[in-house]
Amino acid sequence: MQNKRVLLAMSGGVDSSACAILLKKQCYDVTGVTLNMIPENENAIKDAKLVCKKLGIEHVVIEAEEIFKNKVINNFIETYANIETPNPCIQCNIYLKFGVLYDYMKNNNYDYIATGHYAKIVYNDALKQNVIVKSKSDKKDQTYVLYGIEKEKLNHIIFPLADFESKEEIRNILKSENLDIISSKKDSQEICFIKDNDYGKFLDSNLKKAIKKGDVVDTKGNKLGEHRGLIYYTIGQRKGLRNFKHATIIYYRIK
Repeated sequence: MQNKRVLLAMSGGVDSSACAILLKKQCYDVTGVTLNMIPENENAIKDAKLVCKKLGIEHVVIEAEEIFKNKVINNFIETYANIETPNPCIQCNIYLKFGVLYDYMKNNNYDYIATGHYAKIVYNDALKQNVIVKSKSDKKDQTYVLYGIEKEKLNHIIFPLADFESKEEIRNILKSENLDIISSKKDSQEICFIKDNDYGKFLDSNLKKAIKKGDVVDTKGNKLGEHRGLIYYTIGQRKGLRNFKHATIIYYRIK
């Protein structure tokens, strides 16, 4: 019987690299794939290829800069322009990881797509379908960024890290295959397309309207302090408010 074919999204990082090891040990026929979404993606591609070569699996690169710009970067900019808070990871999952990659999987006769998300897919008897539920790791759980996946796709998705509780467990998997150069990588919490995580500078360069400073006032018009521009704040914020008279912004406007 032929092994099931899995297309694994690989970023060259700890989680996706560990997934490659786990899937291979489970006797899947694994192909690693890296989406080339930004010009600075060379190191990610290089590391993903290194892992695949070490494990003896194929690696492919899919050019996706245009769709990433249109669906993720532009959405990020437009959302901030409307004084809302975006989550680019959600957009990326919908249009890239479970959009572009899912289509590639189907068009090239793979059985599944796999990613390094901390989430679990189980069958729900009441709904008579697969559903996404929390992973075993409360701290690392990522189900909140996966809500946009169409239910029909869940039958063809694998989350190999669903039952792991700590990052140390994941790093040890890599060490067992002598991939210390990957296991020692730090966790990335930054937005991949924003250099140095300075989103204020990024938006200042890309928004059509200039970022304006102004007063922070309460509902009665009393001045609480000055703000650097509305893109730096959100309702309910408690950190980074500097010398405002109250801990939380309930209402604000530019004067």
